[in-house]
Formats: sequence, structure tokens, C-alpha cells
Amino acid sequence: MSDDSLPAPVPARAAAVIPAAGRGVRLGPGAPKALRALGGTPMLIHAVRALAASRAVSLVVVVAPPDGAAEVRSLLDTHALPDRTDFVVVPGGETRQESVKLGLDALPPGHDIVLVHDAARPLVPVDTVDAVIEAVRDGAPAVVPALPLADTVKEVEPAEVPGAPEPVVATPDRARLRAVQTPQGFDRATLVRAHETVTDDVTDDAGMVERLGLTVVAVPGHEEAFKVTRPLDLVLAEAVLARRRLNDGF
Repeated sequence: MSDDSLPAPVPARAAAVIPAAGRGVRLGPGAPKALRALGGTPMLIHAVRALAASRAVSLVVVVAPPDGAAEVRSLLDTHALPDRTDFVVVPGGETRQESVKLGLDALPPGHDIVLVHDAARPLVPVDTVDAVIEAVRDGAPAVVPALPLADTVKEVEPAEVPGAPEPVVATPDRARLRAVQTPQGFDRATLVRAHETVTDDVTDDAGMVERLGLTVVAVPGHEEAFKVTRPLDLVLAEAVLARRRLNDGF
């Protein structure tokens, strides 16, 4: 029997974990950041739709505020989401790291690729999601979408008093620096091992994989995958969404 007669291997299925348990204090008082409205729809719904837009993503796990799981379930039920994607809501923990771990624990077997995505990046294009998944399928244990930096970066000696002048100690070579976005993609077993063994406080899941001594690779990110953290970001996100609606006619 020739190799041509063998069935093509089935591509690894992906699941996405969206930690959405944070309060988002920098956006000011009110609802948790992920539930703030963007174009009349909660940011979380935009983020869920963005991940579910990838045909490779068959499951999205939303990690809700510990006391808000029922509210988030109701939210998902009342908004149109793709029929081909399953959605699960689990209560989160005190930290982002703990919330991601709880989301990982909720994944059933059969999803060998895991994406971890910030709910506060509601406008990530599906091409970026697919590029991350493809890189994991090609053998990378961890993948991050990333952009070159437009600004010169200075390393400083942090001031003890906020707002005080800070001495510059170095100017890193900007060509070697990248601003990292999400979704970050992982071989599932690798991410599980990272969460079981790395207990230090890290800023992202890829950093945990780095602590295991494994190589994390970067793929091109997208300028519209920015994080909505401050009120000005919300203004920019509204403008991007309005332009999309004008162009796409929805």
C-alpha cells in the first residue's frame, strides 16, 4: 500500500481559555473590565467571537469572576455565538495565573492545542489566531503573537515615589524587542506542566514555559489586537469597531 492511500492526519484540535475574572481598575469604577460595553456589546463577547471565528477552535472556556459565573453564562446565552463551537464557563481564582489553571483543568480530553487569550483584547483578527495555532501544529511548544516596538525603550532605576524623575540606566536595542499580544498558543501537555511546576509570579503563560527551559517562538501580531486597559484604549477600540462595521456592513 502506497503512502498516497493513507488517510490524511487529522489536525490537532484547539481549545481557548479566556481569563475574564479581573476587575480592570485602570478603566475606572463599574463593571469588571471584560463586561464593559464596546459598540453596545460586552468586550468579553467580542473576544469570545474572535477566538471562535477560527475553525480550528472547537471549545472556548471562559473563566469568570468567582462570584460572576452565572452572570457570564447568561451573557453567553443571550448573544449569538457560532454553533460549531462549544462554550464552558468556570469560576476563576484570585490571580490570573490561578484563573488560567482553573480554565485548563476544565478542558476535556481531545484538545491538544490550548490558546490563552486576554478578554481585554476584543478585536484580535482571526488570521492572528490561526497563525498562532499553525505554529503550534508545526511543533512549537509555545507561540506568542508579537509586534516590533515603534518607540525607543529606556531601562530606568524605578523611583521610590511615583512621578519622581528616574535615572536611565540603559537603552536596549529596539530591533531585538517585541511587544507581546494574545492569544498565546501552547502544546497542551507543555502548558499543563508549566502550571504545575512554575509557582513564581509571571506576567504571561509563555513566560512560564520559558522557565521550563523550552523555546517560545513569536509570530507576527496585529495592531488591532491591542489591550483595552485605559479609557483612551476604549475610544480607539470603538473607532476600530465602527470602521469594521462600515467596511463589513454588519
